[in-house]
Amino acid sequence: MTEVPRWLENLAAQAIHTVVPAGLRPPAQGGREAAVLLLFGEGPLGPDVLLIQRSTRGRRHAGQPAFPGGGVDPGDGGPVQAALREAQEETGLDPSGVSVLCTMPELYVWHSHNRVIPVVGWWRTPSAVHAASPDEVDSVERVPIAELVDPDNRLNLRHPSGFAGPAFQVRGMLVWGFTAMVLDSVLRSSGLERPWNLERIEDLPPDVLNLSGRG
Repeated sequence: MTEVPRWLENLAAQAIHTVVPAGLRPPAQGGREAAVLLLFGEGPLGPDVLLIQRSTRGRRHAGQPAFPGGGVDPGDGGPVQAALREAQEETGLDPSGVSVLCTMPELYVWHSHNRVIPVVGWWRTPSAVHAASPDEVDSVERVPIAELVDPDNRLNLRHPSGFAGPAFQVRGMLVWGFTAMVLDSVLRSSGLERPWNLERIEDLPPDVLNLSGRG
């Protein structure tokens, strides 16, 4: 069992003041309630965050790295319970080992019309994780924060629409879109971000674009 690091305590204290990026601001109405779990822990290589690689067979966000999460069901009682339930179903983690620190402002994923509440948690008692739902998840990774803030692993990805957003190349994954925008905001707000080349802009790979266009 490990204590919550100071940077994460500060992030939780400031969560209510988080500025929502323009591309993630919810519309006045519409969209499905959803939640994701931003689960931070202390791994062999220092602080890390839990990510999944969505199945390439999925209908939406196919093949994309993401935070565990999904829709809020009527029996969940809210986004916190939904995030923990989905994380357990997708990765096999034990929710009893997670301390929920806060929720962040609601974000909107336009492609799937989800109104998403990010739930920030500390993995005080880590448990084994794996792709517990093969139809939805191809793999599960605990990605060290040190790799996310490494300038060599950071870039901006340009969509054919012209929009360019932050991305990370870590653990054989290309993290982009909603997940990368949230990680970018969290790293900056927590003071962990290191200077990186903002002018490094690459086009979204065609195979990734084709998968993301499903649904």
